Formats: sequence, structure tokens, C-alpha cells
Amino acid sequence: MNQKLIAQRNEYRCCIEINQNGKYSIRVQVQFGAKDWSLPVFFLVSSFDMAMKRLEEALQLLQRHEEHLWFWGVERSDDPKVAVEMLNQFGLHYDQRKDFPRRAAELSVPAGRAVSAFRLAQARRALADSISSGRTALASD
Repeated sequence: MNQKLIAQRNEYRCCIEINQNGKYSIRVQVQFGAKDWSLPVFFLVSSFDMAMKRLEEALQLLQRHEEHLWFWGVERSDDPKVAVEMLNQFGLHYDQRKDFPRRAAELSVPAGRAVSAFRLAQARRALADSISSGRTALASD
């Protein structure tokens, strides 16, 4: 694969965690290849199935609105609330946490293309495995 095609790909690292309230916290780190910048976001839901539905929606949304997101990402120093408002209208929140769990699903998608059902199914399996292995680790402690 040539370097130009690789640079045009968006990379998504996704993880799922269960917080103290029993809510599922889904975190996504996006590395937009065409503009070479990243965006960390998260959202909360109450069930694993809802998490997967919202993850699919979030990935499609991030792909579709890459240009708008990049614009405020570059200009956010002028008005940081614009970024928060834009993400909030999409049901996402800017993730300020620096650490990211090692167990994550990773997807690579050509810029401007929809995330395929096959890639989403792979991510779903990886995230389900990370939740079940996390529960097993907690039970053995």
C-alpha cells in the first residue's frame, strides 16, 4: 500500500469500561490521516447493546463531519466552547484523559468512507471480550 493511501486513512481506537454507576463508558481516540490530527471523545450509555449502536453512530458521524471537526480542532484556541458545543450536539464529549486502556478495538477506515459492518462486527467482538475479561479479572481479585 502506498504512503498516500495510508495517510488518507482514519484510525479509531475504541475501548469500553463500566463506571461505578454501572454505566458503560465508551472512549474513542480518532487519528484523522488526511489532516494528521487526533480527537479523543467519549459517551456514556446504560447497556452493551446500546453502546455498540451508539459507537456505530459515533464512528459514522466522525467520518462524515471530519472537515468541520478539523476546523474547530485547529481553531479551538480562539473559542474552546465551540468544540464542546459541537460534540455535545452529536452526543459526544471531549475526553481530556491522557491514558487509554491497552485492551482496545482498532479500526482503520479510508477518509470519507463509511465504516463497514464487517469492521464494526470485529470491534464489537473485541469490546465484548475486553468487558468479559475485565469482569473475570475483577472476580479473581
